[in-house]
Amino acid sequence: MWLFIAFIAVPLIEIALFIQLGGAIGLWPTLAVVVGTAMLGSWLIRRQGAIAMSNLRKSFSDLDDPSEPLVHGAMILFAGALLLTPGFFTDAIGFSLLVPGVRSAVFNFIRARITVERFEMGGQGPRDPRRPPHPDIIEGEYQEVEPPKRPTHGPSGWTKH
Repeated sequence: MWLFIAFIAVPLIEIALFIQLGGAIGLWPTLAVVVGTAMLGSWLIRRQGAIAMSNLRKSFSDLDDPSEPLVHGAMILFAGALLLTPGFFTDAIGFSLLVPGVRSAVFNFIRARITVERFEMGGQGPRDPRRPPHPDIIEGEYQEVEPPKRPTHGPSGWTKH
């Protein structure tokens, strides 16, 4: 139900803001603001995304819980989609999601409503079906080597040495 309300409310808010701000500053400044925010937003998204990827890699290498860097990355991605969508309301939400403090507050809000049952890093992983389940079996390659044939009697007179 909330998603349906958002799909109805957001375009109505955007249209109202376009009419109000377009009437106040004019057509071309309104279009310039929309294009400018998209360009500024894409530049900020690239920088914030690089920082988020660095934080995610660091959490993986330190074997820390990667949920916060993942959520921050997802919010930056969502902010990028909002900033590329023409409109003042979506730009305001997109720019606010680029502020690390706002992202942390949203993450804490989400984390308070989610219960994690189990979290593992590393571990066994899925078993390779080609590998035997017994640890005392060592796989290897082999090649049969036949011993050289030694005649039991000397050469016959019919052949030359």
